[in-house]
Amino acid sequence: MDLSHPQSNLSLGLHSHSDANSSPSSHRALNSNDTILLQMESSFRESPGTVRSLPLQLLEQQPDNSRDESHADESEERVDEEFSILGYPMCLKRRRENDSSSSSSNAPKKVAQDPMALEARRAAVRAWANQPLSVADPEIYEIMEKEKERQFNGIELIASENFVCRAVLDALGSHLTNKYSEGMPGARYYVGNQYIDQIELLCCERALAAFHLNPEHWGVNVQPYSCTSANFAVYTGLLLPKDRIMGLDTPSGGHLSHGYYTPSGKKVSGASIFFESLPYKVNPHTGYIDYEKLEERALDYRPKILICGGSSYPREWDYARFRLIADKCGAVLMCDMAHISGLVAAKECLSPFDYCDIVTSTTHKNLRGPRGGIIFYRKGLKPRRRGSLMCPGDENDHYDFEDRINFAVFPSLQGGPHNNHIAALGIAFKQVASLEYKAYIQQVKKNAQALASALLRRKCRLVTGGTDNHLLLWDLRTLGLTGKNFEKVCEMCHMTLNKSAIFGDNGAISPGGVRIGTPAMTTRGCVEADFETIADFLLRAAQITSSVQREHGKMQKDFIKGLQNNKDIIELGNRVEAFASQFAMPAVDG
Repeated sequence: MDLSHPQSNLSLGLHSHSDANSSPSSHRALNSNDTILLQMESSFRESPGTVRSLPLQLLEQQPDNSRDESHADESEERVDEEFSILGYPMCLKRRRENDSSSSSSNAPKKVAQDPMALEARRAAVRAWANQPLSVADPEIYEIMEKEKERQFNGIELIASENFVCRAVLDALGSHLTNKYSEGMPGARYYVGNQYIDQIELLCCERALAAFHLNPEHWGVNVQPYSCTSANFAVYTGLLLPKDRIMGLDTPSGGHLSHGYYTPSGKKVSGASIFFESLPYKVNPHTGYIDYEKLEERALDYRPKILICGGSSYPREWDYARFRLIADKCGAVLMCDMAHISGLVAAKECLSPFDYCDIVTSTTHKNLRGPRGGIIFYRKGLKPRRRGSLMCPGDENDHYDFEDRINFAVFPSLQGGPHNNHIAALGIAFKQVASLEYKAYIQQVKKNAQALASALLRRKCRLVTGGTDNHLLLWDLRTLGLTGKNFEKVCEMCHMTLNKSAIFGDNGAISPGGVRIGTPAMTTRGCVEADFETIADFLLRAAQITSSVQREHGKMQKDFIKGLQNNKDIIELGNRVEAFASQFAMPAVDG
């Protein structure tokens, strides 16, 4: 209520008019100009659901017979109810029932809507929805077209990259991205997920089938956004803050998500910030994991989780040995098979599922699926350990990984899963289970062997002297090169690979090698002879790098200056582009 009186900045109290007259001393003297009309929208209800808007008038303190005739006329039309507020006499004017017609005339009238105008408004709202990207956002479209051209005209040698099929792209760009589905199938936070549940359950079923796992003994969560997220979900579900983990040292080929500190002691990854980590390493002379020192360190450190798997290790993993060590120090054995998951599915390398408690992976790389992560976990009865073998255990001793890991994924670490990704992943797993995929992985390994042999014949040094899987590590230190400079030259010549630390070098400042993988170009149709040609391109890039370093120095700033308008780089780039454009790229028109 708005009281527009100069002295009305007070709390309001309601009294009867008779009470006000009985206390004349409580009234202020008012002159004839102090009559104020107050509009008060009060909530006086005559009956439930009916609210009357009543005008409130401040009365003059004059005898009744001195009122204006207009007031008298008005009183005939209205029923007055008098009372007092803060000692001021008030009169509540109630309209008669026959006044309802006049009051209703002041109500807003419903405006007739022109059907054509309504349809025009609907069309305006919908106008953005069906525009193609080239029309909706020409700027983004142009950049994307340039990236497509770069991929098509270049040689992709990054071991963690690949090309997906059209069906996967169709699912990723589908209406499934519209739906929220926090929680697990059958227990969602939102409704309307009956078909999303079907897709996720089918994806889980196909994931277990792709890796030849019995659903009575293994479960899977397909919701993680990446393998780093998957790894952190495992730590969150099974550990307390500051509990200990142990994985392969990053300069030895491990991954940051397994815990890593820089030489200065800086904690790089979340795994190192929230948990304590102590790495094991490779033998500096052979490049192979030093299992004797690994066991010695594990027994001293007593990690809660022992991790096998890495991002730059070209050899097989001795899972049986890891199992023995984990049992001795009382650790859960976890494998991060992100780089070799495709080989595991195709049975072209040893399987971590025979020995590990938990297995995580990316879903792209050589699986050729969408970008994301996945967690497999044991369930059911725990086996008794006899050496490295697993035998039936106590009937009352069950794995408790399922609920803890699922809860860690959601709600602890993530929100709604990406349903378009899960559908695309289900499509990829269907392909992974095929004979054609097994043939693909076999070719990936043959191509890696061919590339390694070609480089070794040209007196290049490879870590461990070769490879058992899809990648190899080229130690450039024997050529006097740095991985960073060589990587830059290759990029300017339309070849993408990545610099990589070699154990024993100062990898934190200047990595001494590069990691090269064969999955992506194998997907595009390259075979052994093609990788012989790729080896020639790489050797030529190394020669250019050496020449520019001699002339301009190794410092990145000076080195890059020497690459500008370099005729050798332009010539090699043209050769690479002509070679790469021969090979089709899945789901992309050349």
